[in-house]
Amino acid sequence: MHTQSPLEPAHVLGPRLIKAELFVVMSVSLGASALVALVRLIGSLTAPRELKGQQAVLVGSMAPGRPWLDLALQLVQIAIAVAPVGLVAYLMVRSGESLRTIGADFRRPGGDLARGALLAAAIGGSGLAFYLVVWAAGVNLTVVPGALPQEWWQVPVLLLAAAQNGVLEEVIVAGYLLHRLGQAGWTPWKAVVVSSLLRGSYHLYQGFGGFVGNVVMGLVFGRAYQKWGRSMPLIMAHTLIDAVAFVGYAFLRGRVSWLP
Repeated sequence: MHTQSPLEPAHVLGPRLIKAELFVVMSVSLGASALVALVRLIGSLTAPRELKGQQAVLVGSMAPGRPWLDLALQLVQIAIAVAPVGLVAYLMVRSGESLRTIGADFRRPGGDLARGALLAAAIGGSGLAFYLVVWAAGVNLTVVPGALPQEWWQVPVLLLAAAQNGVLEEVIVAGYLLHRLGQAGWTPWKAVVVSSLLRGSYHLYQGFGGFVGNVVMGLVFGRAYQKWGRSMPLIMAHTLIDAVAFVGYAFLRGRVSWLP
């Protein structure tokens, strides 16, 4: 009689094991970020200044006045932040799958880039307009996408940070989460709503506008994943959106009147 080795993949995951796996993954990644974001929002709401008078810095200096140390810390932080994707890849291999199962691969670079660029154009432009409205209404902090020193590595680090966000969020909260919830028997819309609420929750540190805007983005991205069965277009779209925001802000800050 054959006894399965602990190293052999378990090809069928039951709902209970899926829930346990999701809890572990979220506890060391975006679920933990959501909890921190909630506490930071409470801190902002209880601060003496109004929300739009406070700042939410997305990529800031970690060692002001020490550029080489700052660069090292930025690179280490990016590597640590994207590490949960490795955990997801391992868990999917254990279940007889891989990142290719959720379309996180380079099999269709042209089509993925085209779809990603269209998504980025639609979400990026409307997202900026929405942010300006909610900021003016006083329900959002002033978001500072990039506040790095003007060193030679400023733009490369901003681009790496954008790619890290794209890979981490779209692999975990779109591809992996929706795939596992589907395996657990959840309906497509129920899974998308949960994924979208999670996406919004770890942006709460930006304010209520950041939450709502990212929930809407999650609905669009989630349905796109369910339609295409690929997370790579979402990774490319998210990376493009953040790259334009991070680098664009670094060059436009103080040069245009409409940018907070």
